[in-house]
This record gives sequence, C-alpha cells and structure tokens, in this order.
Amino acid sequence: MRKTFAAALILLGSGAAADPPPALGLPADCTLGETCFIQQYVDFDPGSGASDFMCQGLSYDGHRGTDFGLPSMRAMHAGVPVIAAAPGRVRGIRDGMADRLYTDDMAAELEGKDCGNGVAIRHAGGWETQYCHLRQGSVRVEAEQQVERGDVLGFIGLSGRTQFPHVHLTVRQDGEVVDPFDPDGQITCGAPSQETLWLDAPEYRPGGLLAAGFSTAVPSFDDIKEGIAGRTDLAPDAPALVAWGYAFGGRADDVMQIRIMGPEGEVFSHSTTVDKAQAQFFRAAGRRAPSGGWEAGSYSAEISLRRDGAIVDSMTTPLTIR
Repeated sequence: MRKTFAAALILLGSGAAADPPPALGLPADCTLGETCFIQQYVDFDPGSGASDFMCQGLSYDGHRGTDFGLPSMRAMHAGVPVIAAAPGRVRGIRDGMADRLYTDDMAAELEGKDCGNGVAIRHAGGWETQYCHLRQGSVRVEAEQQVERGDVLGFIGLSGRTQFPHVHLTVRQDGEVVDPFDPDGQITCGAPSQETLWLDAPEYRPGGLLAAGFSTAVPSFDDIKEGIAGRTDLAPDAPALVAWGYAFGGRADDVMQIRIMGPEGEVFSHSTTVDKAQAQFFRAAGRRAPSGGWEAGSYSAEISLRRDGAIVDSMTTPLTIR
C-alpha cells in the first residue's frame, strides 16, 4: 500500500510551515471493483497520445482527472452519492444541466461547461478538488458552505461532456492539475510513486469487467450499458443460452473467455480476441438449446479478461433454469 503524500514543509518568514496537501478519501460512496470502477486517470503524455501514471492506456489526450464510473445507467438512476474527498469550503456549484450521452454536435453548446453539473471545493494551501458530471437536480451544497470529508455533494450523473455515468475528480494546487496517484509528476514506468494524496490509495487496475450476465440472444450494447440485459432465471424451453461480459480498458490482443457451466459440467466455452484498444466493450457467446430443452438446475457463466496470458479480471454470474 502506498502512503499518503506529505509535501516538504516550507518555512515561512514567521516560522510557520506551509499547509500540507489534503488527504483524500474516495469521491463517491461506492465499493471499488464492485459497485464502481476507476476507468480513466490523468493524462501524462505531453503530446497527442495518452498515458496514465503507470505508463499504460487508461486515459485519453488531455484528460485532467480521475473517473470513478458506474457499471450501468440503472445504477446511476438508483443513486450513488458523490462525497467530499476532504474537508474544505465550497467555491462554486453548477446544477440544472441534463443527463445525456455526449455527441459531437453538442460541442458548441457545452463550451466551457464540459464538467456538467459540479462542485468545486477549496482546501488550505491553494489546493482544490472539483467533482463533475453530477446528476441533474442532485447538488446538495451551496457556495461558501463548509463541508467535511464524506459529506454528500450530490449524485453521480451523466451531465456535461461524458458518455458513461461517473464522477470526474480533478485535483489542483494553485490552478495546476495534480494527479493524486503521482503528485510529484515524476513518472518512472513500472515503478509508480510510493507517495500519493490518498488516505488509502486505490489499487491500480489496468482494465477489468464491469458486469456479466446471461440472456437468450446476443444483447444490444445499449441494454448492457442500461443494466437491463441480464437474466437470472430462464425456462427449459429458452431458445438459446448466451453469456456476455462487459469490460473497460481493453487493448488490442486482449482475450475474453466465456465459459458456461451447468448441472452436469461444462456447457460451452469460447474465447474471442479484442482487435483494438477500446474504452468500453462487450463480448457474448453461447449455444442453441439442445433437443428436448435445457436441463433444470443451477448454471453459471465464468467470464475472464486476459492480457499477455495473464488474467486481468474475472467474474462469475449465476442462472437458474426451472
């Protein structure tokens, strides 16, 4: 576990020490790796490419924060609180912008409002945290209000320039973006800084699975992102048994393996290769019903995402046929 970053104390003329940076908690009331996922980090590439603090691809050109995403629109509608990562005073808020998927024709309309609905909080020593893409009408705080770590600011939404529900956290000192995972900005590939701004630094994941499920046909990507594609019960006369996995941070040559297990053992196994880097993607595979229908009982889908022969992430989801 990497320790919290402690900036060198600068002695002032009065003998007082400079204010330390804020120690950050998570900006959302969720469980990382289960109900929310870090899908993008600060971009360290000074050119037109993108690279996160681990010299890997979980970023995009010019990205200035850390994105804590939800697995589905259904989770967003259910409500996931955005919370203050550290104590401070609210510098400003915006609310009232609609929750909708960004498309290129919205660029002019969103000029200067990419953050969507959001909250900015001032901390001591010139530090600031900003929370973007909150749900319309959900902002709970006012300008100049004092907040404590964990106080609810609003709810994760889809406002501003975004294509998936998440809260984007930007950290700044004196107006300059600071990556809370590598605050000194000195990148050494394969050896990230041992000092961070986090109270408890989240584990880096180079991609992973957001969700998995069963259906009777290959589902639409829209239904998967909405969170309505999965089935937990099917009848023996279901026309087919299809398992799918929904993932983020895919790279060319990643392999998603889909394995369906039934009452008598393996029903189906299939592997598919990702042909290009993809921020989010899904794969599905299955088989048609056998003559006489499916045997009643407990089934499971075992989904794994592999990279260079190693498992990046895996997920198992159950199904009952009765």
